[in-house]
Amino acid sequence: MAKPNVVSKEDLVEAAKQCIAERGADKTTLNAVAQKAGVTQGTVFYHFRTKERLLFEVVEDMCKKSWQSLEAYMGNEHASVHGALEGSKSRCTYDSPYHKLFYSLFAAGLHQPNIREQLGALLQGENESLNKILSAAAVEEKVEGVSAATWGILLNAVIDGLALQALLNEQFPRDEVYGALEIIITHLMKG
Repeated sequence: MAKPNVVSKEDLVEAAKQCIAERGADKTTLNAVAQKAGVTQGTVFYHFRTKERLLFEVVEDMCKKSWQSLEAYMGNEHASVHGALEGSKSRCTYDSPYHKLFYSLFAAGLHQPNIREQLGALLQGENESLNKILSAAAVEEKVEGVSAATWGILLNAVIDGLALQALLNEQFPRDEVYGALEIIITHLMKG
């Protein structure tokens, strides 16, 4: 028997994550999420309206938690470039559910202006988070003419690009590439 329709949006996002992990994004439906959460499909529809909106909120939740974790880590006096890269490196795999979902939404967003706009805002938020971290490290003083905001955009694009390559190449040399990226960023930070 389904629970009364008293469930938070966050609970539904967590149920969707479980469904995606079990079935994949393409086979996750609003009804499957409702069953996982023990509510009616109408409850899920009330909160999200479409599968695309639900998937976007799952990606948004994962991104925000990842960036909050990175910002908290970088605020730690024992933070290192190596430690900061570990989260993105761990998601840089051939079967990364996070990046499969992100790039599936990206593809859908090319034809759906609403999703495109939302993903653009999400990336802008990530760029701003990196800008904040890099500004604190005074990277603007390291390479004349390149602002922390620009470094943030470049690093975000590099990390997303590495993830895309890993999704498409099971033999992607993740450890070697992330090791090189760590050297580059460390060099940048030292000036």
